[in-house]
Amino acid sequence: VNLIGEHTDYNGGHVFPCALTIGTYMAARKRDDRKLRFYSMNFDNLGVVESSLDEFTPDPDGLWINYPMGVMWAFEGRGMKLESGLDIVLFGNIPNGSGLSSSASLEVVTGYMLKDIYSFNVTNQDIALIGQYSENNYNGCNCGIMDQFASAMGKKDNAIFLDCNTLDFEYAPIVLDGAKIVVTNSMVKHSLVTSAYNDRRNESSQAHKDAIKDEVARKRGKHAVYENQRTIKAVKALKENDIETFGKLMNASHVSLRDDYETSCPEVDVLVDEAWKIPGVIGSRITGGGFGGCTVSIVKDEAIDQFKANLTKAYEEKVGKTPEFYVVSIGDGPSRLA
Repeated sequence: VNLIGEHTDYNGGHVFPCALTIGTYMAARKRDDRKLRFYSMNFDNLGVVESSLDEFTPDPDGLWINYPMGVMWAFEGRGMKLESGLDIVLFGNIPNGSGLSSSASLEVVTGYMLKDIYSFNVTNQDIALIGQYSENNYNGCNCGIMDQFASAMGKKDNAIFLDCNTLDFEYAPIVLDGAKIVVTNSMVKHSLVTSAYNDRRNESSQAHKDAIKDEVARKRGKHAVYENQRTIKAVKALKENDIETFGKLMNASHVSLRDDYETSCPEVDVLVDEAWKIPGVIGSRITGGGFGGCTVSIVKDEAIDQFKANLTKAYEEKVGKTPEFYVVSIGDGPSRLA
């Protein structure tokens, strides 16, 4: 989840994400042929989906196997040939389409598994870059590096202050004395490939290219520049243990994403507006690619129950859906479990 610095990664700015303790689990074994067999416990209605190391073409129906297949394709493109097929079983406890980077998590666990099983000489940072490359070029989503980098390089109880232009980064301890990170799922699913995400990327690159004559491009560029400054200030505030300033910058980030970048949506705005009314909510904003998905809030421990109750009531009345809440912990990147 990204605490602040949204839609700045592909604009070469700073982001401040952290890995969560929810994620994607994979069991894999080599085969003695070139077949690839996939089974997801989250999509058990699809059964076993078969492919092969000789069939690297994205599935037009957008099946989930496009993500691990894309990573395998990208490994092979870098000269790391897969000599034998695989049987793969997956289980994820990241809500699908929630904007909590389930696709990046799947890419990173695939890359880590390939490194482990085939003894490829790649770092976790390489795996993040391969995941981004595959999502851009195999899956057709023009995402930045942030999601894959946070999943691959996560460190328990730390967020990552990352310069997406240079990939320079530092770990910053998250010490929330008497408060928790609460992620609220709007239950409005987004698909970044088909959403306006790629449009925003094109519009913001337009804003950086020429003297900005187009009003839409000007607003997109304004968000990118000011959000980058907010992120730098927010990390400084956190280091100084000034969580109140951090929260105010989160709130300002949401206003900019809502008004200038226009990646929020009415349902998510209800969740944020209601959160801002509650004493004990330090900050709240949309997180992720946008157009649905989740909000991230920092909530004082004594206000969490009221936070859940108030948001549920208002959201059911105004939107007709029941939100889901995850009080999250900050976890490590990928590891081998057995």
